[in-house]
Amino acid sequence: MTPIPVIHKQYVEWRKNGYWIKESRVSLDSVVYAFLNGTSPEAIVQSFPVLTLEQVYGAIAFYLANREAIDAYLREGEAEFEKLRQAARDRKN
Repeated sequence: MTPIPVIHKQYVEWRKNGYWIKESRVSLDSVVYAFLNGTSPEAIVQSFPVLTLEQVYGAIAFYLANREAIDAYLREGEAEFEKLRQAARDRKN
């Protein structure tokens, strides 16, 4: 039997101050939030048809392997969003 060479792929990259699914315009945040809400990888692909099932599973694996860091990153994003939302409310009043 001839061994098959193992190819390691990177599914997530850092750009524009955030994590993105490599070679796409889909943020890791979008995939992770869907996954955490119980959406299946197949349904995530239906929501983001530019992604392949392989990319979605790769992104989920990346998240699970780096869960503590990505959860902290997501919390920072949520806090920033809340700050911006509050500033918009304050400008309205």
